[in-house]
This record gives sequence, C-alpha cells and structure tokens, in this order.
Amino acid sequence: MIEVELKFQVPAAARRAVQAAVERGASHRTRLRAIYFDTPDRRLAAAGLALRLRHEGSGWVQTAKAGGADAMQRLEHNVALPAPKAARSGAEPGVDPLRHVGTPVGDRLAAALAPGLGEAAAPPLIAHFRTDVLRRHRALRTAGGWVELAFDSGALIAGDKRLAICELEIELLRGQPGAVIAAARRWVERHGVWLDVRSKAQRGDRLARGMAGGPVVKATPVVLDRGMSADAARYAVIANCLLQIMPNASEVASRTADGTAAGGEGADHVHQLRVGLRRLRSALRFFDGWTSPLDPDWGEALTQLFRQLGVARDRDALSASVLPLLRKAGAPLFELPPAPPAPTPAEVLRAPGATLALLAVLAFQIEAQALRSAIVAAPLPRLETPPPLAQAAAIRLDRWHRRIVRAARHYDALEDAERHRLRKRVKRLRYAVEFVASLHRAKAVARYLADVAPLQENLGRYNDLCVGLETYRAAVGEDPRAWFAIGWLTARRDELLAESAKALDHFAASKPFWDAGKTGVKAKRRRRGRR
Repeated sequence: MIEVELKFQVPAAARRAVQAAVERGASHRTRLRAIYFDTPDRRLAAAGLALRLRHEGSGWVQTAKAGGADAMQRLEHNVALPAPKAARSGAEPGVDPLRHVGTPVGDRLAAALAPGLGEAAAPPLIAHFRTDVLRRHRALRTAGGWVELAFDSGALIAGDKRLAICELEIELLRGQPGAVIAAARRWVERHGVWLDVRSKAQRGDRLARGMAGGPVVKATPVVLDRGMSADAARYAVIANCLLQIMPNASEVASRTADGTAAGGEGADHVHQLRVGLRRLRSALRFFDGWTSPLDPDWGEALTQLFRQLGVARDRDALSASVLPLLRKAGAPLFELPPAPPAPTPAEVLRAPGATLALLAVLAFQIEAQALRSAIVAAPLPRLETPPPLAQAAAIRLDRWHRRIVRAARHYDALEDAERHRLRKRVKRLRYAVEFVASLHRAKAVARYLADVAPLQENLGRYNDLCVGLETYRAAVGEDPRAWFAIGWLTARRDELLAESAKALDHFAASKPFWDAGKTGVKAKRRRRGRR
C-alpha cells in the first residue's frame, strides 16, 4: 500500500495545546514500542528502507517501508504476527523479511538484502535502535477526505543514547492527498508546528551511529522525455527540486539555537537548501508563459524564504572566501562587525510562513499529477498549438543565452548591482540547461556547461568581494584597521573584473547545443532575418 502522510515537529511552547487539540473528541491512546532492524553495514538505511517490529496493544506487527514518489508518499506493507507463546511470555518475535515477498516494498527489501559478490548468504539482520512512544490519535474530517491526527511523545533509544520525540503526524485515511495538506495548514497556522520529512527510522539510525545530523543533499539529474507535455515536464522538474529542498530544510530547521546540532554541516545544508530554492524559482521562470498558469502566491513566498536565508549565506561566504585571502595578504587581526539582527536559518525554517510555502509547493505537486491530463498548455504567441517540448525549451534557452551575450558587450560599464543581476541570470540559465539536458546529446550539453561554469564561478567571486567591501566600508568608522581590507579588496576588484570580462567573452563565443538539434530555433531566426 502507499502511505500518504506528513510529519511535523511540535515546538515546546505548543506541546500542551497540540496534545489537548488532538485529544478533543473521540480520541485514543496507544503505547507503541518498536525495534528497527538492519544489516551490520546498514544496507537498508542506504537504500532508503526501514524494517521494524512494533508492539501495538496486545500484538506485534512487522512493517517494511520505503520512500515514495514525493515527500508525502511512502510504500508500506504490514504483517500482523500471531501472538501465542511469545506474546504471553513477553518475548519478542523474530523478524523475517520474507513476510513481505510479492509486494513492491518487499521487492526492494529483497534487492537490498541479496548477497553481494563474494558473499555466500544474505547478511544477518540485527536490532540497531528502538522507539518507545505514547500515541494520542483521532480521525478528523477535512476538505477532501478523512485524516488521522497522531501526536507522538516518547524517545528514540540506541544503547545508552536517547533522543526525545514530539511529533504530529497527519495521515490520509480516505479521500484525496490534498486533505492532508488542508489539515496541515490549519495546524501550522494555529500551533506553529514545522514540517520535517525525516522519518523515525532515519533519525534513529543517525542516533545509533552517533551522527548529529543527516547528510547534505545535492541536486540530482532531471530525466525528461521528448514526448511529454510542457506541463508534465514542469511537474517533473519541480518534483526533482523538492528532493533537494525538503531534506535540507528539515536538517536546518532541526538545529539548536546555537546552530551546533547539525554535525558541523549547518552552512552546507543552508547552501544546498538555497540552491534547491533557486533551482525551483528558476524552473518557475523557465516554464512561465508556455505552460498552464500557477498560483503566484507561493512563488512570492519562496522568494521571501530565499532572501531570508541569504542573510546567513552572505556572512558564511565572507568568512569562507574573503577572510582567508585577507589573512594571507597580511591584514591586521580584525573582528567582523556584528551581523544585523536577523532570525537564524533554523528560526526562518520553523516559522509558519516557511512551512506554509513548502506546503503550497507540495499541494501543487500532488494536484498536478491528477490534473495533467485535463490541462491545456498555454500556447506561445502566434502559434496555434504548443510546440514540442524540446523546441519550446530551446526558444526560452536561446532568449536567456542572448540576453547574457548582450550584457557581455558592455560589462565594464555596468554598475555592481547590474553585475549581480547578470550573475543571477547565468545561474538561472545553467539550471535551465540542466533541467532539459536529457532531451539533448550529453556531450554537446557538457561542452556548453563547461563554458557556463567558469563564468558563474568568476561572477560569484566578484559578488563575494563586493559583499566584503560593503561590510568593511560600514565598519571603518568603528575600527581604522578596516582600511587595509578596503584597499586590498579594491585592488583585487579590478583583477576580478578583468577575469569576469574574459570569462564573458569566452561564453559569448560558445556554441549553444540547442542550435545543433532540430529545435526550429535556427529556422525562426532566418525567418526574422528575411523580414
């Protein structure tokens, strides 16, 4: 079966209110004690699988779970176990992956546990951690169906290590997946719960390993098909962006107030979260005008979230790229001026506005799948029917490419703010190319991206330098030692300007890969030339 649910962390200040709200009406309490199994080398965790035995009421249930198509869906298969002698004596039944044979999650389980090269048999399964949870739960009717509200309080336990659990799960009982979103919005607005896509299995595995946080999640390739519609392509791209955004957002939001609970990787999680958000915003811009209209509200909410996280990014970039260069150049010891008052990245992600923005994207994702067959893509100007996907994408890529080439001709005369906008256009173009790369020859795309990468890198270094200059100019009235940094950065600015101009010239001479295919862009240019 496919389990559809969302999980939220409950702030300490809201726990009593959430518990009282869940227990209102015909609610129930259930003690849940579970044991999670994996191989010694944790093959199930690596494959995104979980296998557990859970004592529910008076019986045991064995469950296998695996990731689904999006952050709301998971494959799940439950097997109720007979409880005679073992249950009466208090003993735990044995775990057996063969109980899930013939199910989708069982097939993935079997593949993960299959003997590898040089192995005579499948590796053994051992208990790695446990959970002990008191669940308060009740059914709730909402727009689109029925959901179950489950407030879990308890602990993850691995040896002598414990991690508190205080979560709200909203699971679809019957109806449309949008019912989960509808219920979630109300609980976010009323109680300030924040979205967390990390499962108990993931958190427990990290606790058992002694890891403070999860890995940083980077972008993965998008796979499109030339025969799909533009709306279907947009859906696939947005879904791909969410695979990067959601886990990084959960890791950032889970950090403690001092930012030390993310395993020392907090800045990397924030960076990859911003990359994911920028990719998503680029996708909205890329498909705008030749796909069906979107609700503009969540696009603006994503922009606001991106900007709030940018405050932390600028300070991190200054510390990582500018300060080491200044120290190497012999700059006097100088403390950076205090950052302007601003919420931490964790506080930004826990705020209701951020969670509601992410819920809006999830709502689009689940609704798009159901509506795609009924959506008629908005035609391009002067075209009676939408063009093939590769051709329509090429028209947009060509426009963005030529805009950057035009800017390259007078780059030296641009103001720094205009150079910053140019840098954002280069990033947007690069992401768009990656979105449609699977529609073209891999070598041609790679050659083009090889020209984009150094340009983006040069413009990025120049932007970081400008941030540093602005920071030290603001501090010079408080500490004259800032003049050294201003002088050195000003000299370095001229060097980076020259390097950026050279990279732009090289990019302007690059050959767009979409001109080499049968996209119709060349023909369109020739028709314009004859007019």
